[in-house]
Amino acid sequence: MRMSAPFLLKKLLICCNIHLMKVLLIEDDKVLGESIEDYFRLNGIDTLWIYDERKLPNIIKVYEFDVIILDLMLNFTRGEDLITFLRDNRVNTPILILTAKTEFTSKEECFLRGADDYLTKPFEPKELLLRVRALSKRVQRETVFTIGDITINIDAKIILKNNREIKISKTAWDLLTLLIKRKGEIVSCDTILNYVWGGKAVGDEVVRTYIKELRKILPYNCIKTYKGRGYKLEGELRD
Repeated sequence: MRMSAPFLLKKLLICCNIHLMKVLLIEDDKVLGESIEDYFRLNGIDTLWIYDERKLPNIIKVYEFDVIILDLMLNFTRGEDLITFLRDNRVNTPILILTAKTEFTSKEECFLRGADDYLTKPFEPKELLLRVRALSKRVQRETVFTIGDITINIDAKIILKNNREIKISKTAWDLLTLLIKRKGEIVSCDTILNYVWGGKAVGDEVVRTYIKELRKILPYNCIKTYKGRGYKLEGELRD
């Protein structure tokens, strides 16, 4: 069986434990949705495309994304209401609106509800790609945090304790990044597996191994286990 180039790229990155940018595309136009999905994957972006927006509540419980692309004119829900839903549910992922609506009032409403960018149809695929990458980099710059006497720079992959650098594995970095993004929330093992291992079935014992690695360098009781539910990063996190 011959595998596609995007599939082989994703498989290679997962095997090498390299974090691939992940985008959620919510678009009910199946031709356009498939076109964007294929274009992004050819450019190294892992894309989950849904054309039924009613799946969104379940998806955000399991997956973590770098950028969300949202159409406004969907089948069952106004896209504007989905922006509010995401922000009310503490999803801080950058949202890019992709729509045929060109009126200023539409743009104003979306930005006031919490959108980060707005692109009207028709559009150049390259422009959409550039905007998505820019939004992702904007979030990555906000990556210096302090927990107790530990300073964490996720973008530079540096942990300092009393001005001395502490080394951890690449996998532990990805796990720490996820826990910081979801700070104060219980992060399920399914979410961890999807974010850190790309959905690869590695087993709960492997997850526990990397949780132990983080616990060795973070303040005592900073990561709590919720049996059967997942893990939560607790304590004061300052940026």
